[in-house]
Amino acid sequence: MRDVAIVAFAQTDHLRRTDELSEVEMLMPVLHQVLDATGLRARDIGFTCSGSSDYLAGRAFSFTMALDGVGAHPPISESHVEMDGAWALYEAWVKLRTGEADTALVYAYGKSSPGELRDVLTRQLDPYYVGPLWPDSVALAALQAQALIDAGETDEAALASIAARNRTAAVDNPHAQLAGSVQAGDYVVRPLRTGDCPPIGDGAAAVVLAAGDTARALCTRPAWIRGIDHRIEAHSLGVRELTDSPSARLAAERAGAFERPVDTAELHAPFTSQEVVLRKALGLDDSVRVNPSGGALAANPVMAAGLIRLGEAAARIHRGESDRALAHATSGPCLQQNLVAVLEGETTHV
Repeated sequence: MRDVAIVAFAQTDHLRRTDELSEVEMLMPVLHQVLDATGLRARDIGFTCSGSSDYLAGRAFSFTMALDGVGAHPPISESHVEMDGAWALYEAWVKLRTGEADTALVYAYGKSSPGELRDVLTRQLDPYYVGPLWPDSVALAALQAQALIDAGETDEAALASIAARNRTAAVDNPHAQLAGSVQAGDYVVRPLRTGDCPPIGDGAAAVVLAAGDTARALCTRPAWIRGIDHRIEAHSLGVRELTDSPSARLAAERAGAFERPVDTAELHAPFTSQEVVLRKALGLDDSVRVNPSGGALAANPVMAAGLIRLGEAAARIHRGESDRALAHATSGPCLQQNLVAVLEGETTHV
């Protein structure tokens, strides 16, 4: 098994609407940017994997159209996950670890603006008992937030402070959709106000992975993936403890996150209440800088936001601003599925 690193990361500016752009037109500049950062061309990539959702596009196999942005001729080794791009990165990581490729291009994209995202996300729910009730994504997040408040683990003022910290951090992120001072706003679904919820928008991201000496040749300071794991909660919300995330904790344990402290954490917490859950599950105290990019509260392009957390953590290692970082991605209602990766700079490898 070979060491694998993230050697380049790029993302779009995240916008509320990109009506003038197709998915391919939104994606192509990001793909060119991430490849240019390494000096590679499409023909040099050993494996390509993407993450997106046909439900957002409203047509089956929509991801095949996005391959026009990659260039599928001459024929390439390619795969796709109907999932956030963080899970596409996991598949590519396995491919490189087993020696089937030396480099991989991973990308993800989502255009939420054409439809009603809160309605689209109900298609993730159990189709027999929960789906017919049509609880939308914000209503389910509000159930989790209220459970945390009832358990005495947070309150509305604390949630507002989480929103303020994330969006203040996003001032330094040129790609953020929301940044700066934030007002609590009106209730969307009690106890969540507009300030507790993520922006709805369009965006894309891409990373390049490389193995061993290839990574060192492509990047001055690769972000080595020391561990990565993903786990899932029970599908039924009624049998879950919404104030905790055992799957995130187990994924972090299997990824080696608890072996040594991390200095940075990029958490995919679209709602303020979910950061409370994740901090507890992942054992993150105030010594860890959480979401220096602003996190999903600053930009939350569906299917790309989790990959962006990995990319942002890697970019801080590339710049020498972090030595050991934790990156987290989630999918599904109330943190149903969780992926955790531990990234390190070269100097911390023992």
